[in-house]
Amino acid sequence: MVKITWGGPWTEQKLDAFEKYVKAYLTIMNKNRDKYGWELIYFDAFAGSGSRESEQKDENTNKLFDITEEEKTVYRGAAERVVSTGLRGFDYYYFIEADEAAKSELEKRLKPISTAKNLDLMFRAGDANEYLKKLAETMKKDIKFCSLAMIDPFGMQVNWKSIEQLKGTKTDLWILIPSGVIINRLLDRNRKLTHIEKLVSFFGLSETEIKDCFYKKQSSNSLFDFEDEVKKVSDPFKKITEVYIQQLGTIFKYVTRKPLVLLNSRNNPIYHFALASNNATALKIANEIIGGKKQ
Repeated sequence: MVKITWGGPWTEQKLDAFEKYVKAYLTIMNKNRDKYGWELIYFDAFAGSGSRESEQKDENTNKLFDITEEEKTVYRGAAERVVSTGLRGFDYYYFIEADEAAKSELEKRLKPISTAKNLDLMFRAGDANEYLKKLAETMKKDIKFCSLAMIDPFGMQVNWKSIEQLKGTKTDLWILIPSGVIINRLLDRNRKLTHIEKLVSFFGLSETEIKDCFYKKQSSNSLFDFEDEVKKVSDPFKKITEVYIQQLGTIFKYVTRKPLVLLNSRNNPIYHFALASNNATALKIANEIIGGKKQ
């Protein structure tokens, strides 16, 4: 196991934006929740331990995709901020974490806050995809439920089918897109796509559609004949984000077209942080928050 420390300007940028949204969301929902009988759910699919130090067990993923310590740091950390708002909070809080030890550590860290504020916090260890399915099922059974979901996986752990199940629900979804980390490395320059199954699962597109999105034929004159050469798109980070945003638009009515860009120390995009919702006001608030950040 490798111990990592997370934190940095990109992490704070993500958390600051999300915290502002949580407060705006609760302020608006609190005005009408009793009148309409709404019950509010906060759902964090990758809650982590809540600590700025955690143990990274997936060393194979790191080696396979050459993941740097810097790229890991944007991941994790919203839980404590969400439960600590000075506003009337959610009716239910669900914190999902694949690692049992990290889940237990988070539960221990948040217990003093939950006790003091009498919050209903639930912690589960397991696959985020399974719990997203349960969230969608719960919301579809009873329209009184409204949810704010935070999905910030380190990589491509969330399947498109899991996102798809939220269609038609009163869910505001913030999702971290690993545009400049794993996805770009899977889209190799020679178009071999040795991990095509991961790309298909993540984007919800066929192999052919993925190739059409990220590779273009270019004609070039050789000395004796004409040749068509297939090349990867010139700005893959931008294209990855555009494709995923377009896919979100098939599930939700309103999606941030210009998500928050999180840069590494070399000023390269490593993640994009986007909102998807069925509420126009949600998009307006998200755009205002993102617009206040340096892009």
